[in-house]
Amino acid sequence: MAVSHRRVHVLVIPFPAPGHMLPLLDLTHLLSDRFQLSVTVAVTPKNLPQLSPLLARSPAIVPLVLPFPANTGLPPGAENLQDNPTANIQVMMCTLGGLHDPLLRWARSRLDDPPTAIISDFFCGWTESLAVDLGIPRLVFCPSGALCLAIVHSLWRRMPKPSDPDNPDELISFPNLPGTPVYRWRHLSPIYRSYVEGDPVSEFVKAGYLANMKSWAFVFNTFSDIEKPYLDHLRADLGHPRVWAVGPLAPPPASSSERGGRSSVGEEEVVAWLDGCAEGSVVYVAFGSMWVPSPTQALALAAALERSGARFVWATRGAVPVPEGFDKRVAGRGLVIRRWAPQVAILNHPAVGAFVTHCGWNSVLEATAAGVALLTWPMTADQFFNARLLEEVETAVRVCDGEEVPDPDELARLVAESVGEPGRERREKAIEMGRRATAAVAEGGSSSKDLAEMVEELRKVTGGSKANTASS
Repeated sequence: MAVSHRRVHVLVIPFPAPGHMLPLLDLTHLLSDRFQLSVTVAVTPKNLPQLSPLLARSPAIVPLVLPFPANTGLPPGAENLQDNPTANIQVMMCTLGGLHDPLLRWARSRLDDPPTAIISDFFCGWTESLAVDLGIPRLVFCPSGALCLAIVHSLWRRMPKPSDPDNPDELISFPNLPGTPVYRWRHLSPIYRSYVEGDPVSEFVKAGYLANMKSWAFVFNTFSDIEKPYLDHLRADLGHPRVWAVGPLAPPPASSSERGGRSSVGEEEVVAWLDGCAEGSVVYVAFGSMWVPSPTQALALAAALERSGARFVWATRGAVPVPEGFDKRVAGRGLVIRRWAPQVAILNHPAVGAFVTHCGWNSVLEATAAGVALLTWPMTADQFFNARLLEEVETAVRVCDGEEVPDPDELARLVAESVGEPGRERREKAIEMGRRATAAVAEGGSSSKDLAEMVEELRKVTGGSKANTASS
């Protein structure tokens, strides 16, 4: 596989959803800038703007723009899930498999500078066969945590089903995982729960997950101090040590203010408002790029924030129905940001002490790195696993579950306690975990070492020269 004179040239293949693309692009930036690897990012036309900030700060990274594969199962123009949140994820996964042949032709045409490795999202299991066809190693990038992937692997291998299909609360156990976790059926991945044996799309998705397990390596946006048992489990389960935790991945501070979208409020304005608040006194409320609370849930949340008496910043993305007159009633105590919010800057402000979140992994890691305690409201996908993980390390407490409508008075109490004396111990534990996250990515930290080891192993297997890379 290795050719002694070849340099390391990584072909990066993202999945077109913000929570997947952004951390993979952050990793791509590190590979290009810190290690001077040659990097090509495969992208379709409507997703090219997502690359713009990366290309601006890493001009050595080259975009490979390929036409989006035709598929009548997706809405017109549905090239990503941010613009089309209702698009079927499984169909999107299947559709992207249509890039296999164009990528194969491109790679084989690069006689002077062929790709020597592939890093692709774990939703792109079809790229394992692309790597085999090219005779190069593939690294699976997992934008979720190690616990999530361990559960995903167990699901698709064992294919457990509830004994009563009409009982969404039936418990499904995972006896092979550390701690033998148990989850309700409805808390498991909807991609898995929607599997239909014999359906072409379902079978394609299943094949992709099983193909992932054959890949050369896995790289995670996580860090050892928070997920060591699950990282160790995956190494044992996969039968090799090439399971690297390189997070929390983050963009350079100067490029983080519009991460995911343009804010309706300038970062300076938000920071100025937070500057007038006491340390640890503000609750930040946001639910990521995909999920929108129902009108009934939004009313209950608004009532809770109003009754809590706590200071808060609520980022609605313009999709959450804020009650009429709410802004005036909470003026001075609450700040409502419509459209996007500069989340990284908000979480890292000393005034912010707690975060009401859906527990998407990017939000979890951004809060953890900032040392902010969590009030968890998981809805779908990996969010129930993420919430449990943070609750186990005692930096989070559950405030609502899925499509439930919270009791406004009870939620108000939990919000108030999160930034009051009852929440002090949890906030202190979150601050300590934030220190560990910072230490992990610093020179000599666990994630920094894993990243350097990953690059070194890539050099060995591809025949890449150290002379083409910078020290870590």
